[in-house]
Amino acid sequence: MENQVFESEEERTFQYQDSLPPLPVPSLEESLTKYLDAVKPFLNEEELQRSTEIVKAFGQGIGKQLHQKLLERAKVRRNWLEDWWLTSAYLDVRMPSMLNVNFGGPAPYLEHYWSPKEGTQLERSAIAVYYMVQFWELLRKQRLAVHKVGSVPLDMDQFRALYCTCKVPGITRDSLVNYFKTEAEGPCPSHLVVLCRGRVFTFDVMYEHHILTPPELYRQLTYIRERCNSEPEGPGVSALTSEERTCWAKVRDHLISLDPKNLTILEQIQSSLFVLSLDDTSPPATEKDYSQITLSALTGNPTIRWGDKSYNCLSFANGTFGSNCDHSPYDAMVMVSMCYYIDQTVKLVEGKWKGSTAVRDLAWPEELAFVVDQRVLNDIDQAKQQYYNQALDVQIVSYAFTAFGKSLVKSKKLHPDTFVQLALQLAYYKFHGRPGCCYETATTRRFYHGRTETMRPCTVEAVKWCRAMLDPAASNMKRQQLMMKSFAKHHELMTDCQNGRGFDRHLLGLMLIAKEEGLAVPELYSDPAFTKSGGGGNFVLSTSFVGYTTVLGAVLPMVHNGYGFFYRIRDDRIVVTCSAWKSCPETDAEGLYQKLAQSFHEVIKLTATAQL
Repeated sequence: MENQVFESEEERTFQYQDSLPPLPVPSLEESLTKYLDAVKPFLNEEELQRSTEIVKAFGQGIGKQLHQKLLERAKVRRNWLEDWWLTSAYLDVRMPSMLNVNFGGPAPYLEHYWSPKEGTQLERSAIAVYYMVQFWELLRKQRLAVHKVGSVPLDMDQFRALYCTCKVPGITRDSLVNYFKTEAEGPCPSHLVVLCRGRVFTFDVMYEHHILTPPELYRQLTYIRERCNSEPEGPGVSALTSEERTCWAKVRDHLISLDPKNLTILEQIQSSLFVLSLDDTSPPATEKDYSQITLSALTGNPTIRWGDKSYNCLSFANGTFGSNCDHSPYDAMVMVSMCYYIDQTVKLVEGKWKGSTAVRDLAWPEELAFVVDQRVLNDIDQAKQQYYNQALDVQIVSYAFTAFGKSLVKSKKLHPDTFVQLALQLAYYKFHGRPGCCYETATTRRFYHGRTETMRPCTVEAVKWCRAMLDPAASNMKRQQLMMKSFAKHHELMTDCQNGRGFDRHLLGLMLIAKEEGLAVPELYSDPAFTKSGGGGNFVLSTSFVGYTTVLGAVLPMVHNGYGFFYRIRDDRIVVTCSAWKSCPETDAEGLYQKLAQSFHEVIKLTATAQL
């Protein structure tokens, strides 16, 4: 994606959607063999023996029946997983989304023209919003270039959920609303919602079929900012979106019952292009240390973010930016694409608007004031309290490792992503004295509505190599042989996952069929090996490579004693964000990062010794 072409005149963004192949169902035998391989690093002989018997019984018995039913489902659905994944991974989850599920991070513009500078918030926001709306227009006109691997087109459907999309809380299950339409499909909402000091404003970013220019946007934002600075703070209703889901659903119902106007406001927020948060804080940020700004993006003021919105653009007081996004409608690459587009554009225009400064006679922004009662105000206080209590427990380190990057790694004929993943395995082993079950995102976008598959980097091969690296008696030749085997295994598994032959989503599908049929949960899923190896969302390392661009985000760990680990790779650096919970005595994001940097050097050194 680093040399990404953004605009295409020849191809339309969604033109290949109908010709993409359906998501395949892997063979049961292959999935079970891979699963057994994946649990090996975490079991002793006796446990492995028991798990092998459980897997065998599953494969010959209930698993076989469930697999047949899954094949039947796949005959009538082009993506047998899609609905299940959305509900089980996102919409059924009851814990608060804004900290536990949402992803976010700093915008890359601070690395060139928009380094932190007080007094630039509104001017830069106006320019950034202008280009964000331009990206929306590319989608509307279907001029955003189709992503491809070689000449194979990838699914672009998730891009439809970047704008005009919102999650709505439900008592037992949330839902998604999406108002986006391409020009060919009809009109699409074009209003922006701005949150500032607990208040909500809206205005249209289009005037006579043209995007408002940065000077015009600046005028609108200045009006909002001046009103918020000179008048009392608002109630901060948006903090409710940071609450536990069922609790938020009940408060929302109460809010709607107070006054029909409240439903209208909720619908205006849900259908808006995105939310712009005018933040009063100035998190420090440099090209080497993004820790504070990343922490602010993930855990900042909940009264100026709509946690259910597919995109909250965070504008900090020092002219830097971040984002906070609901994860349910799309994966990080959508956000990476848009941020990279803006990054390249800001570079191109040197961070300044060079067009007309004329401002047309526009309607002023409208304030959307909820009707609230004491109960709602108490609920807002409670939501803020539980949010800040959890936010205080978050530890984030985000550093640029600048000793080397992709250029050197590739010159050693190693794959940069695998390089980072295996160095992380080594770092975790050193730091915790044991293998770390690990989830790496693999994309399945070459299939219709494909999203992700779990690739598990903690392989038998990787563990043997880690042990050899820590064994003073092991020769460098031996270490290098084991390392190359680990690289090969990682590549093989990743390729399988991207080609629809991973096993985690397959096993999830079989379990969900059992559930739908009212059957008892098969023993495979209650076997301790399943959880120990990360199954059921229990990975201690939750990782994602976000590409070779300037964009990086973060998520919080999947489990209390785990880490969230996102990274991007440039020619001369590897930028890593690592998150952990402070209340867990055994994890420390800073400590793991230090071991990782050490491991990067050791792996490179090993390739050098081996070449002598």
